[in-house]
Amino acid sequence: MDLKSLLQSHVNKKEKNAEGNVNVKEDVDKTFEKYYCEWKDDLTNKRGSSSKESHCVIPKFYHKLPPDDDQLLQKLREESRAVFLQRKSRELLDNDELKNLWVLLDKHQSTTDIGGEEQLINYEDFLKVAEQAGPKCKQYFQPSTFCKLLQNDPYGRISIMNFFNYVMRKVWLHQTRIGLSLYDVTGQGYLRESDLENYILELIPTLPQLDGLEKSFHSFYVCTAVRKFFFFLDPLHTGQIKIQDILACSFLDDLLELRDEDLPRNQQQNNWFSAPSALRVYGVYLNLDKDHNGMLSKQELSRYGMGTLTPVFIDRVFQECLTYDGEMDYKTYLDFVLALENQKEPQALHYFFKILDIDGEGYLNVFTLNYFFRSIQEQMRQHNQEPVNFEDVKDEIFDMVKPADPCKITLHDLVNCGQGNVVTSILIDLNGFWTYENREVLVADNSEEPAQV
Repeated sequence: MDLKSLLQSHVNKKEKNAEGNVNVKEDVDKTFEKYYCEWKDDLTNKRGSSSKESHCVIPKFYHKLPPDDDQLLQKLREESRAVFLQRKSRELLDNDELKNLWVLLDKHQSTTDIGGEEQLINYEDFLKVAEQAGPKCKQYFQPSTFCKLLQNDPYGRISIMNFFNYVMRKVWLHQTRIGLSLYDVTGQGYLRESDLENYILELIPTLPQLDGLEKSFHSFYVCTAVRKFFFFLDPLHTGQIKIQDILACSFLDDLLELRDEDLPRNQQQNNWFSAPSALRVYGVYLNLDKDHNGMLSKQELSRYGMGTLTPVFIDRVFQECLTYDGEMDYKTYLDFVLALENQKEPQALHYFFKILDIDGEGYLNVFTLNYFFRSIQEQMRQHNQEPVNFEDVKDEIFDMVKPADPCKITLHDLVNCGQGNVVTSILIDLNGFWTYENREVLVADNSEEPAQV
């Protein structure tokens, strides 16, 4: 019973037994003082000191980062984090333990034959393996894990291979999380650009597919690789990426795919992090740089691709993106390339929307669309083509996007319509507009091509 209830009970008793002019209020005050003193003495004994207030017993849950000039605390914090990460690393399964786990799973596979060759295990044997595998494996043998891996087996079994791949994936994620944390200088769970650069630079010697890269190109390769992480995972340009976001995306998988010495050539071409891809991107940059000053002017950038990007779009790129004395460096160029090569992605549409929104109002209206499409019409005249009527194109754009406001297209509308890449191509690239205009002819031509055996 708490203090309030105890007092109320005492008052009720006094009121029932009151005779004459007993002062109930005075009696309550004495009772309260008695119990309050007992409670205070008990609290003082627990604290060891009567001078502290109640808030002093709350455990401290926030610790400020040590100042940069306090080298002792900085070193202590660094060593503490290193010890913590080493302990976490020791908790992971090593190669021998993984081999032992596979042997146990293979030993307890189901003997019921339903005509398939896949190795399966039921829940009873699943628990037996959990007991024999050791304490490190306990976290993987959860009932929920078994349920998630259940498919359509009539005997309620799961695939041994699927479960083992699940464990391997978990181990890999934890290993990578620890590896990335070693480069987290602040210890706050995110990597700055310089942190990620150091991680990838030290990773290069472990990737056989990059053995052919000259050391002089390593810095450009690192810049090329890091830029993809920051373009997609840091669209607001905060200068840092959460380690959790790095693990959640597929970029690390693509990067570590380069450990495969026999990686097919077509996969290398499609992998942004491969040597051929990095050399291609950097080679185009060098070819555009006609005056060989290491930077790109508007005139030089206008030759990108097929040279059909409109002058108005190029002007806006230089207005909105970071430049140096009116010229673009390699890092800004990489953002430009990533946007054009991934036009369907929300991050790319965010990049283009910022450029298209000439007034910074957060939407595109008819005036904005006409402003950019006039440049397309001008290019058509230069190629001796009859310009397409803007009103027709405008109506088609609004039909594709179907914005919430019939007169304004927001970034949200552009992303959700699923046709944002088509809209941007129509407005910034003559070749993109031509492809859209002749889409039916192109589809017909493709359908008439003989199938390759």
